[in-house]
Amino acid sequence: MHFDFDGRVVLVTGGARGIGFSLSSFFSGAGATVAVLDADSRALADATSELPDAIPLQVDVADATAVRAGIDDVMKRVGRLDVVINNAGILRDRVVWKLTDEEWHDVLNVHLTGTFNLTREAIPIMREQNYGRIVNVTSFSGLHGNVGQANYAAAKAGIIGFTRTTAKETARFGITVNAISPNAETEMVASIPEKKRSELLSQIPVSRFSSTDEVAPGVAFLASEEAAYITGVVLPIDGGLSI
Repeated sequence: MHFDFDGRVVLVTGGARGIGFSLSSFFSGAGATVAVLDADSRALADATSELPDAIPLQVDVADATAVRAGIDDVMKRVGRLDVVINNAGILRDRVVWKLTDEEWHDVLNVHLTGTFNLTREAIPIMREQNYGRIVNVTSFSGLHGNVGQANYAAAKAGIIGFTRTTAKETARFGITVNAISPNAETEMVASIPEKKRSELLSQIPVSRFSSTDEVAPGVAFLASEEAAYITGVVLPIDGGLSI
């Protein structure tokens, strides 16, 4: 399926690495103006050197003031915002009785609060346009739980509830809000201990993790004009893991 995002403005959080960079590259190649938002200045510089037409935004998604300034920057430059992909994430894995307060809050702040911060700023703009697409990133852990990931699973489960509620609140404004649940081979996945990786891999019917590039077409469909009647869903892009 060919996707045409010519004239659209797409913002990708965590857009400088992993799934985020694949999404930034895909949408740029499909004609969109892409705002690459990332907290890592070095990764952001590397990403925008490969995507010279992209708008670089060094922003911590957990910082509401910085998020607001980043959105303002996009609006000053290009005057609209059509698609927001809330992809930024971190891991701080540990069994629940060993989790520190910092590890708990850091993960929830990036994943869940970050998704809230971006969405809250984007919706008024999208309402004015009477058009918008928001795609959030959840995970298998958010759907089913996973040992050692109480903080991550709680954040990702929260994103599912947030997605469904926001979809109901914004549907009448021409805005759709959906989520994906991928299991791509990323730096985050690579950081999982080998024993746990092997256990996870054994549960995937296609017997492999996806590449980050394999995630992009599903996101593009949800972000497209053709998906106007789809909202509030969680699309697994996981090789059958969630069956």
